[in-house]
Amino acid sequence: MKTILIMRHGEAVPMQAMDEQRALTQRGVAQAHEMGWWLKTHYSPDALLVSPYIRAQQTAECVLTLNQVGFNETCKDVIPSGDAAFAIDYLETLISLHPQYNTWLIVAHMPIVSYLVDQLCPGKMPIFNTAAVAVIDYDEQAHKGCLLKIQSPLK
Repeated sequence: MKTILIMRHGEAVPMQAMDEQRALTQRGVAQAHEMGWWLKTHYSPDALLVSPYIRAQQTAECVLTLNQVGFNETCKDVIPSGDAAFAIDYLETLISLHPQYNTWLIVAHMPIVSYLVDQLCPGKMPIFNTAAVAVIDYDEQAHKGCLLKIQSPLK
């Protein structure tokens, strides 16, 4: 069994022409730090996939200041318009290639975070608050997960 943590980035500045350039607000940075502490306390992720978009990268940086990971990759498959099925195929490949990592964190965006949960736990497609984390128990042999909870920041 593996643990897969799917995290939406912290609060970002309003929409603009270059969506990939949107940065976190001060509140978004605070949310990311809060959830970084929560992740460290409860799950200690040891592998990370993160969207190349600025707000996701900034969220991951906040988490990484508090959590040491052995695997860290920017993944263009987890952008807002990404294909969740393809992204999960890629994640499953990485899990099989790196069996030493037990807790995988994906930092991405709405709506793909909801679609990723649905791919791992069919019939579950939650809406994520900013910086929220879905916790999934994942059986890599059966290619099936169980959504345990969604934790949102208090701020």
